[in-house]
Amino acid sequence: MKGVIVKGSRFLMIGTIVFSSLFFLTGESMAQKKFPTKPIQVIIPFQPGDTDNLLRPFVEKMPEYLGQPVNLIYKPGAAGSVGAGFVAASKPDGYLLVGSSQSSIVVVPITQKDVGYTWKSFAPICCLVDASSLLVVQTRSPWKTLKDLVEDAKNSPGKITYSSSGTFGSNHLIPEALSKEAKIKMTYVPSQGSGPAITALLGGHVDMASTAIAPALPHLRAGTLRALAVFKPTRMRALPDTPSLVELGYPISCPSPYGILAPKGTPKEIVEAIYLSAKKVVENHKAFVVERLDNLGAELAIEGPEEYTTDLAKQYELFSEIFKIIKK
Repeated sequence: MKGVIVKGSRFLMIGTIVFSSLFFLTGESMAQKKFPTKPIQVIIPFQPGDTDNLLRPFVEKMPEYLGQPVNLIYKPGAAGSVGAGFVAASKPDGYLLVGSSQSSIVVVPITQKDVGYTWKSFAPICCLVDASSLLVVQTRSPWKTLKDLVEDAKNSPGKITYSSSGTFGSNHLIPEALSKEAKIKMTYVPSQGSGPAITALLGGHVDMASTAIAPALPHLRAGTLRALAVFKPTRMRALPDTPSLVELGYPISCPSPYGILAPKGTPKEIVEAIYLSAKKVVENHKAFVVERLDNLGAELAIEGPEEYTTDLAKQYELFSEIFKIIKK
């Protein structure tokens, strides 16, 4: 009888050990699946001064809802394709993302087929900001209006120089489309971001910059730069006195959505977790975000994965048409 009891106790002990082991392993497996368990990196494919400043209000607050740090990492080059391509080829686990406008995600793959990715190489997470680009010159420039510049360019083909955030990016294509429409020729001088393009303009190295508004706005407000035209279909709230290209008679317009994307194949639950963290930032810190964006001349424009994907598809169609016009 004693032996039976001992034997039963041994079986009970073994069963308890097995059950405990299974419970531990299951718990460990569940912990491994929890996202995120380490810091998230958001690659900025341009120099500091534009994209980073527009996304920073969100990135600063997202850790409150993700439970892990979210860091901006700069990886500029080739109109944003170096950083964007790096993310497109990375592991789709949600820990390496890209923050950008449509320029490096949609436009560059249209114009440079050798970059190794397309906009479909990404899983769009969320659009966060709408910020138009524009044409700016120094205040001491002889061109008070876009009409003045166009007339001068017609009289001196190729004499006027301009820079943008990168070769074959959106801010390069729009002035080239304008040149086609206005029947003028300007000389392009590339740089690696809107910030460097503004620096080149202020230093007198180029005559004009085609730039995102964020790095230009402080100089516009200080009176050292003058805006000639914006790329939105209508005037910008931040620059109510500056006409759009459409208003000036040129059928060219380009919205500039800025957002965060993951590599294609990133699990939907991870995409959703990151989007929800950004959404909670807007819900709980809207005044903080709007104030920061107002200072940059930008507007809040949050969209989820599906809406953002639709917008990028529209951007692809738009810039495919613009590129066809330029190639003619």
